[in-house]
Amino acid sequence: MDRGRGGDQGGLATGSNPNEVVAEPQQPPRGEPGRSGRWLQRVLFLGPGLTYWAVLFVFPAGLVLAYSFFRRSATGGIDYTFTFDNYARAVDPLFLDVLWFSLRTALLTTAIALLLGYTVAYFIATRPERWRLPLLVMVVLPFWTNLLIRTYAWIVLLGNEGLINRTLRGIGVIDTSLPLLNNEFAIVVGLLYAYLPLMILPLYASIERLGTPPREAAADLGAGPIAGFFRVTFPLTLPGVMAGCIFVFVPSLGNFVVPDLLGGGKEIMVGNLIQSQFFQARDWPFGATLALSVMLITLLLLLGQARILNREKRLAARAT
Repeated sequence: MDRGRGGDQGGLATGSNPNEVVAEPQQPPRGEPGRSGRWLQRVLFLGPGLTYWAVLFVFPAGLVLAYSFFRRSATGGIDYTFTFDNYARAVDPLFLDVLWFSLRTALLTTAIALLLGYTVAYFIATRPERWRLPLLVMVVLPFWTNLLIRTYAWIVLLGNEGLINRTLRGIGVIDTSLPLLNNEFAIVVGLLYAYLPLMILPLYASIERLGTPPREAAADLGAGPIAGFFRVTFPLTLPGVMAGCIFVFVPSLGNFVVPDLLGGGKEIMVGNLIQSQFFQARDWPFGATLALSVMLITLLLLLGQARILNREKRLAARAT
């Protein structure tokens, strides 16, 4: 009678008290891995990605952070004496002016890229499907050529005796050459040309995924083209806008090739300053401090993007 009550009733067992029921430990179903097997699966699947992340991000970032608390030795090496002097130097007005110029140039480049990129992406996304792939190939075609070569090409175009000035003089529009090179204008043009495809591609993906139903619904409800764009299309493509802006702003802020060649050394951005600290001045601790400032700005941008996207998702969930 006791055995019929406790031994074979769905994995339950009785204790000393006949009315007390104790659950037996459940075994995993046949064919499923146990705890050690699941742990091994996680290691196998996550191991390569975590190793890549640790080796190429965590370790280098930690090394840069550690170097920022040391000093440059008299011979150009590193004096492993803990100090905050590099951070005090980083807020010097001279370096803050360089950082401000870099932020202003990167923001201007991003704004122009957003205006042009959205127009191009919208045009491509609304073309017949057979034309979209050839148009996208034309967008990414500049990436098939090295950035350095493309930057030198702009020197040929923007120089005092370059193609643009010679053409304008030839048709009588100007008498003297326009100062198109070795200034902020040339830097913005070079950065825009280098990173505009990085704005177009995520915008195209967002607009193409959106399709025509939202625009048609807005038109059916009486919204004009402009109102429909700003109230329907643009908010729904905000994830692509945020991604494109970050893809353009971050490399523009840290670029040193374009400002060096098209700026002529007259305009210095934070990327040039970091490069000079590591390779010319041999002041690795201070260069690491400046690099950390760029990394911090990038991190703040990513956090802002995540917050905006989460808010948009919550609003979309409430609307549905």
